[in-house]
Amino acid sequence: MQHTNRRTFLTSMATSSVVASALPSLAADPENSNAPGERMAIREQLLNCLGGEWPEPCELQSRTLKTEQKEGYRLEWVDYLTEPEDRVPAILLIPDGVTAESPAPGICVWHQHAGQWHLGKSEPAGLAGDPMHHTGVALARLGYVVLCPDALCFEERQDPTGKLKDGNFERFEFLRYVVAGKCMAWKNILDMRRAVDFISARPEVRSDKLGCYGHSMGSTHAWMVGTWEPRLKCVVGNCCLPTYEGIHREKLLHCFPNFVPGFFEYGDTPEIAALTAPRALHLNLGGKDAGSPLPEAEAGLKRIAAAYDRENASGNFSSFIQPEAGHVLSPEMWEQVQNVFARHLKS
Repeated sequence: MQHTNRRTFLTSMATSSVVASALPSLAADPENSNAPGERMAIREQLLNCLGGEWPEPCELQSRTLKTEQKEGYRLEWVDYLTEPEDRVPAILLIPDGVTAESPAPGICVWHQHAGQWHLGKSEPAGLAGDPMHHTGVALARLGYVVLCPDALCFEERQDPTGKLKDGNFERFEFLRYVVAGKCMAWKNILDMRRAVDFISARPEVRSDKLGCYGHSMGSTHAWMVGTWEPRLKCVVGNCCLPTYEGIHREKLLHCFPNFVPGFFEYGDTPEIAALTAPRALHLNLGGKDAGSPLPEAEAGLKRIAAAYDRENASGNFSSFIQPEAGHVLSPEMWEQVQNVFARHLKS
């Protein structure tokens, strides 16, 4: 059904001036994802499926609530507005010696899901959770300014009334956005773009050297926002490229941010990730990670690589599959993360 619908979509676009220059390649190969005209058309369809145009950004009205000095860096508890009545809590990590006079590259870290709604920003900031995922601290010790915000439904962004707990509130929010003609991914992307607004405005940060990283749900967030945030020069995801084909074959119950209503007619999740091109994108996968079925994920990586080739940016896409690894951030995967950020944000 997916491939038939995609062919129908491409055929219906054949008379559009938007894709006129791409018609020869599309006619020859209707599966040629992200050919020049199709790339624009897919992006437009993705925006429609997400829920439509982003609102004009409101003033951030950012606040610093408290600070704490750690060994080699300091923590700042901050918050800022993403929408007029939605204030997002976050933790900012600033390495010692990084100042407005000596700024550093900035990285946003999107936390994982793991069914741990009580955890959000505090895990990558090194204050709770699994030390494996204290990645914000690790990046700060490498000299980056790091922002760790709470995603919707996590930590300080759980149901303020206390009526709905844990996954029930996440389900409620997902359905609330669906009946409004949007989806949770739309809201996640909006929030992440505002996080980039915040970190890029900090005087300690080089606004021309911004990246983002996430594990699991955070990886989904990374390649979701990569499409829409050109200020992110380097996007890195660890252990999450669940394709709709793989989800359906394995009958997986995945977290809500993966699902963009209606988009499967036009492409799959690798087609979303590929829209980050030509900016840098790196994806780590575990060969035994049941959340990202490997046959479909490997095929998706090839399609992303092909999209980067067509953008003459093949050097900006990389991937790493660790065959015996599961849903983890292994030392080998972390080495890949460090190397990619060093290459694109510190060079």
